[in-house]
Amino acid sequence: MDVHVERFLEHLEYERNLSPNTVTSYRKDLLDLSTFFVDHFGAMEWDLSSIERTDLRAFMGWCERKGLARRSIARKLSAARSFYKFLSSDGLDDMGSIFLIKTPKSAKKLPHYVNKDEIEAVFALAESRASEGSFSGARNLVILELLYGSGLRLSELYTLDIEDLNFKKRLVKVLGKGSKERIVPVTRPAISAVEAYLEIRNVLVNSTEHAQRSALLLNPKGGRLSQSSIQKIIRKLLVDAAAKKGLSVHSLRHSFATHLLDSGANLIALKELLGHVSLSTTQVYMHVSKERLLQVYKSSHPRS
Repeated sequence: MDVHVERFLEHLEYERNLSPNTVTSYRKDLLDLSTFFVDHFGAMEWDLSSIERTDLRAFMGWCERKGLARRSIARKLSAARSFYKFLSSDGLDDMGSIFLIKTPKSAKKLPHYVNKDEIEAVFALAESRASEGSFSGARNLVILELLYGSGLRLSELYTLDIEDLNFKKRLVKVLGKGSKERIVPVTRPAISAVEAYLEIRNVLVNSTEHAQRSALLLNPKGGRLSQSSIQKIIRKLLVDAAAKKGLSVHSLRHSFATHLLDSGANLIALKELLGHVSLSTTQVYMHVSKERLLQVYKSSHPRS
């Protein structure tokens, strides 16, 4: 099985051009499937063509006993389906029974987001720290402006180079999931924040021998700022300014989408801004807005 899995992962990486993080997720899911098969069959002779529908049901039960949520189990089953589909197309196997297994239903989890008053408090704190003239303060304001102002993913912000920004047209070119490029608008405050940051950044770059000259976001040593560092910076800002725990960089992307919809933005336009392949992915934000509308109705209407 290991040989087939490696070929499948190479197919995902080089032919389907999926991101390293996605390929890693597939690897972990198929490793769990392989571990289960070894445990399930024991000393019995087995190969991929001998797997039956009942074996996959047993795999789902195995995952549940390990405490995995239905959503995680559904993802692992989806990875198994993609793997067997690859084998079938390659003429190695004909295992149609896997496609008869029903995916476990999971409750839709509404994304966490920061409300408009809270986001104002977060920006006020970030702007105050940036006004002190420190490198980290100026950089952190840029991080906040691009995440919330343009709805970027963490990975998209991390890979940004200076040349990806068009200051005159206020646009930024980002590399999204599946290595798909898209052009996203940038707010005026974000452009101002970037320009102020670049003045301080240039001093660091000119005084550091091995600085990353192309990368937009740098650490104090001149290297590209890591994704984990960006995550820590935003989490601390959210806690310090809005007393919000359990939120992440992705919460700002959710806030970006929710606030646009609340203000009357078109769902199709939002889909393009977020870089979603499917409209159904974007529609989850409709549920957030409806949930909020219902709360307002219940708290405001005298007969609610």
